[in-house]
Amino acid sequence: MKLGAPQLVWLLALIPALVVFLRWAAARRRRREESFAEPELYRRLSGELSPPRRLLRSLLAVASVAALVLGLLDPRWGYHWEDVRKRGIDLVVAVDTSRSMLADDIKPSRLARTRRELEDLIRMAGGDRIGLVAFAGRSFTLCPLTHDYGALRMFVNDISVRTVARGGTNLAGAIDRSLSLFDPKTESDKAILLITDGENLEGDWQAAAARARERGVRIFTIGIGSPQGTPIRVPTAGGEVYLKDPEGNIVISHLDEEVLKKIALETGGAYARATPTGEELELIYRERIASLRQGDIDSRRKKVYEHRYQLAALLSLLLLLGEGLLSEGRGGWLVGLVPRRRREDSR
Repeated sequence: MKLGAPQLVWLLALIPALVVFLRWAAARRRRREESFAEPELYRRLSGELSPPRRLLRSLLAVASVAALVLGLLDPRWGYHWEDVRKRGIDLVVAVDTSRSMLADDIKPSRLARTRRELEDLIRMAGGDRIGLVAFAGRSFTLCPLTHDYGALRMFVNDISVRTVARGGTNLAGAIDRSLSLFDPKTESDKAILLITDGENLEGDWQAAAARARERGVRIFTIGIGSPQGTPIRVPTAGGEVYLKDPEGNIVISHLDEEVLKKIALETGGAYARATPTGEELELIYRERIASLRQGDIDSRRKKVYEHRYQLAALLSLLLLLGEGLLSEGRGGWLVGLVPRRRREDSR
């Protein structure tokens, strides 16, 4: 059991608290004993009691609690090596960061919804390695395949339309960049999750999908946006304005489902359109991606330290037993044990 700082403080505070309590109890007992009889008579009546042994009993009680606290701190020394293997699949998420992802037909915007769904994906992921690619006119690796979901979450939160400087949408480049992240030596299935509005403006997506199929990589696509289309509002120094083409016409961004369906069909994946509820990514992951063949995607030797709390617990028990059996009298050391000479004198 791993204890936090507040729990450790409370545990360590038990020892001085016990010392204070025992001193208070001893002083209270002494006052009550002195009020029982006159000082001379009390000394004669208590002649058989041993103050050092009383002190020793108190020390044994404190030592018992200290040993118990030590055990709760889980001391460890000595170690052995263990082979640790992680099983899962390799999944690369490719996110469209072109300006068309600023369209708000999916609230609050296509890109903002994508970030939220990727947060859900990270929470759902078990032992899978996940990588992250951002693409527009070009593609960039934001995060290689990793188990470090904390670092991956940081990259997801930083995704914006400024992540890739070159405008446009190149689905072929996104697929090829994603393929480059996979290690062909791993035995697990490999998959690409492509999140985009599907408006491919350059590159041969059909050839890229064929390369993915040849390497046994499935592509799952999520179309984000509406087929009816919507204008794109972009931020400027003077506020938001609608994006216009070189002729001055307002650009209308449409979801191209046909391209995304064909990419998924070509590689044995699946397609889903983003909905206001945001359930499509969870369904694809749980029903399709998570069911892919898992393999050993990471193997390493781990140093495992030996837990020694049992020794501290045994010591605490023995000290507590000793405190209970130790006699406060000047005769035998154990409770109920009377010296032989005293037994003979009493006859």
